[in-house]
Amino acid sequence: MATIEECRAALDKLSDNMQNAEGDARTAAALDRSVSCHITDLDTTFVGRMTGGRIVVQDTLEGPPREKAQIRLAMTGDDLVALVDGELHFAKAWASGRVKLEAGLRDLFHLRKLL
Repeated sequence: MATIEECRAALDKLSDNMQNAEGDARTAAALDRSVSCHITDLDTTFVGRMTGGRIVVQDTLEGPPREKAQIRLAMTGDDLVALVDGELHFAKAWASGRVKLEAGLRDLFHLRKLL
């Protein structure tokens, strides 16, 4: 089972990958939105902001998100690490229910370019 530190490192790596994106993915990464990522097996939520092509984690909270972010993710720590490392394909994980993504329709349209 991934630790909180490993999950935080995975989010940092995802942020770095987003900042280095090109083309349509770079445009999608440039959104300015509140973000939460609930790690279900650790019952921990990372909250922050997607801004300037990065994900800036502002806080780590126990339990589910307290406020509704504009972009909300939920998954296990192992799945987060596997996604960022390229070992788990987002579309398959989302279709099977391993990863949950909630956002407005316009944001989902933009985010699909990152996935």
